[in-house]
Amino acid sequence: MIITKQDIISAIAKESLDHKVICLHSSLKSFGNVTGGADAVVQAFLDAGCTLVVPSFIYDYKIAPLMEYRQNAHEGEYIPKPDGRIYTPETNEIASDMGAIPRALVNNPGRCRGVHPTNSFAALGPHAKELIENQTPENVYAPFEKIVEKKGYIVLAGVDLTKMTVIHYAEQLAGRELFIRWALGPDGAPIRMREGSCSDGFNRLQPFVTDIEKQITVGNSLWRIFKISEVIDACVKAIRQDAGITQCADPKCVRCRDMQKGGPIL
Repeated sequence: MIITKQDIISAIAKESLDHKVICLHSSLKSFGNVTGGADAVVQAFLDAGCTLVVPSFIYDYKIAPLMEYRQNAHEGEYIPKPDGRIYTPETNEIASDMGAIPRALVNNPGRCRGVHPTNSFAALGPHAKELIENQTPENVYAPFEKIVEKKGYIVLAGVDLTKMTVIHYAEQLAGRELFIRWALGPDGAPIRMREGSCSDGFNRLQPFVTDIEKQITVGNSLWRIFKISEVIDACVKAIRQDAGITQCADPKCVRCRDMQKGGPIL
């Protein structure tokens, strides 16, 4: 199927998402053949008056921990070969598993990108600066606080709940400590930062969000649409009721194990 930018704009308007703040998790391949590719998808949201937010994570700036904490899932943690590089929001680097649409947004010269060295978010649109500016290495999910304030939405376009980063924020609100990791700060000195846990088990939350999601098809892409405040509340409630609800298929997963216990002990 061939899909155009106008097709996407029409779908956004039909669902009354125009002029809204949208956090998008996406698979470009799920759409079919998009005329103009990922750039056209990004531009469709902008032309509809939206502010578009995407995760723009990159893992290569992490350094070895300066301090060990109990229940912090250090075992098996990926630490890249030290090279002294320092992350800045101006970089256009982004992890390959983020996908084509976040990469297109990050490469747009008008975007705003957060300061978190490994788990930044990037945004384009009228509220972009406001959504991103409060993110810090310790307050990784500050953009979600602002999206809630703006009565925004989460859109999963061709992906499932394992890609929905806001569930990590729900874990935090449910009382879990986020994991502690380390990177080099702007002055080259090590800084502490926070990161989320394993997300491979997040589809187990599906029964708790079914009644609050809306589904539409755009091209070949199934879009699952959530009001951000509603999906956060549903996930917080589920996690508080059953700590094991976020467990992935690997019973030996140390990230699931330590997060379910409450995260690092400070």
